[in-house]
Amino acid sequence: MPDVFRDRVATWDGTPAPTRAAATIALVRPGVGGPETYLLRRQQTMAFAPGMYVFPGGGLQESDREVVGWVGPSSSQWGERLGCDPDTARALVVAAVRETFEESGILFAGADEHSVVADTSSPELQKARLDLDAGELSFGDFLGARDLVLRSDLLGAWSHWITPAFEPRRYDTRFFVAAVPRGQSVGTLPGEADRATWASIASVLEAVKAGEAAMLPPTWITCRELAQADPTTLVDDARAREVRPIEPRLVKVDGEWFLDNPIEEEAHG
Repeated sequence: MPDVFRDRVATWDGTPAPTRAAATIALVRPGVGGPETYLLRRQQTMAFAPGMYVFPGGGLQESDREVVGWVGPSSSQWGERLGCDPDTARALVVAAVRETFEESGILFAGADEHSVVADTSSPELQKARLDLDAGELSFGDFLGARDLVLRSDLLGAWSHWITPAFEPRRYDTRFFVAAVPRGQSVGTLPGEADRATWASIASVLEAVKAGEAAMLPPTWITCRELAQADPTTLVDDARAREVRPIEPRLVKVDGEWFLDNPIEEEAHG
């Protein structure tokens, strides 16, 4: 267990903090050294996961529950996939797409089910990213003003992680995966990050093992699962996965605290 976790366990009174619904998207594209993903390093001043590399994402906002233009699987279908009611499922998909646009400039939207925005680098769209991030604009209004619809069919549900009970800030997070739409590229760095990079997933895993980069277990495990991913079939491959809640728990062995990871247990039989 990392030292920062040990310090929190030592002062934890045993009462779990409430969780906040959140969503994140692992963006994947082909690269010379295998599939690449886009990662942000959270600023050291952030209250949650400071200095950690993460995928674009964040907490669900009330405005994410508003009606938006939409194509792809229905709210009910997403609810079955994500294990929640249709309205919450729809809001989680909206949050995932909104946060990813805010934090990377990648936008999963188009004029209809057959198109996707080809370029998000215009000053007008870059300003919209800032307005969305500041809460001055809802994603529904952003799409409606441009006659765009959210392309939920471009996303695949990958996993569902819940922050361990001893953390003071806890998230109930759905992880999605998606290939970067053709023609789009990442934009300016968001305020919550001090660094952003496209990197081969294999090199990311090596950097974490070598202590050159830090990740929370859900991000690292997702990278490991995507190390051999094919961006062209990624969303189809995601449909075959079981999405169920995973919450690492504390276990004490010989007087020492460890973080019990269900995924690692299954991997080792």
